Amino acid sequence: MSESHVPPPLPGAPVPPPLPTASDAPSAPASDDLGAPGWDEVTAPVAGGRCPVCGAALAYGAAEGALVCGSCGYRQEIEHDAHEAVSEHSYEQWVAGNRGYQVASIGGQVLACDGCGARTETKDVAGRCQFCGGNLVAVTNPDGVIAPEGVLPFMVDSRAARDSFRKWVRSRWFAPGALKKVGDTESIRGTYLPHWTFDAQTFTEYSGQRGDHYTERQGDHEVRRTRWSHRSGHVRNTFDDLLVPASTTLPTNRVDALGPWALGAVKPYKPDYLVGHSAVRYDVDPQRGYAEAKERMDAEIRSDVKRAIGGDEQRISHLDTRYADVLFKLVLLPIWIATFMYAGKQWQVMVNANTGEVVGERPYSVPKIVAAVVLGLVVAGVVWWLYNKP
Repeated sequence: MSESHVPPPLPGAPVPPPLPTASDAPSAPASDDLGAPGWDEVTAPVAGGRCPVCGAALAYGAAEGALVCGSCGYRQEIEHDAHEAVSEHSYEQWVAGNRGYQVASIGGQVLACDGCGARTETKDVAGRCQFCGGNLVAVTNPDGVIAPEGVLPFMVDSRAARDSFRKWVRSRWFAPGALKKVGDTESIRGTYLPHWTFDAQTFTEYSGQRGDHYTERQGDHEVRRTRWSHRSGHVRNTFDDLLVPASTTLPTNRVDALGPWALGAVKPYKPDYLVGHSAVRYDVDPQRGYAEAKERMDAEIRSDVKRAIGGDEQRISHLDTRYADVLFKLVLLPIWIATFMYAGKQWQVMVNANTGEVVGERPYSVPKIVAAVVLGLVVAGVVWWLYNKP
């Protein structure tokens, strides 16, 4: 587990203040060009969105692990202080200080282009300027927005992502022949997707039945029976960094399929890691994320209870789970999103920019499927004829 900001509350202790957000950081003196009234500017903006040598836009390079200029090759390291850490927060204490919290009610933030200076209000936290292609990275947050604690930097660059994308496309069974040509010129963009992570200690008391199979003879046949016996007990579980997508921008089932992620490589959050990529703000509240996390924990707890009951079959009649030391944080995970057009429809494929795993949707060739079915029927017919011929 990561370091916690605060220890679990003691019985009778006063309610602590709400979880710190980006707007709680020390702010620069107010001025007319910092953004909308009531917004604070974080004092640690992007270290450098522009190359100091040639003035071109920088971007975070997966291979270099630094900000890189695509024009002259200048490299700018991202420095971390020795005391920086990816911290976690007490969920119970956060809820106590944020009753009725809804991120949907919080407005957008102002992004300013580091090239032409254009400004836009959005709920994204990073992107590209539509006017000059410069970098847009949020250095302001509205009150109430929870700032990320960690970011998993891109480790798969765009070239490797394209290679993975092409291999995936060309290895699909029953894909239209023309699909094999897709991949060289299709669009691909890097984005960070927010996730909640949850830690918890659980203690579960259970009761149920254990079923043991046996056989008994009935005439000339043996029939399988099940002998049931009562079982009860308890199991303990430790959950560490259980991931829950914090954005509904992409289908949750496909995002989950991109895992697992190498979370040991998560860095303390700095906006520099977002330079050259896009990033969306979370739209799943911590409360909703925790409810999803508990459902995922429950599935694992049930599996452990069945193992504890033993036997050939198990019936669970009662579960009572207590949760303790629940910690959470917000992290940004990197994804390459590739899109291609086929038969007048846009298709989307995602590449895990941490491991290279590929997940996506693809078209199917109806003639190929029909041909395969017909061939299967022909083969089955031939086998049947050979087996039954005089």
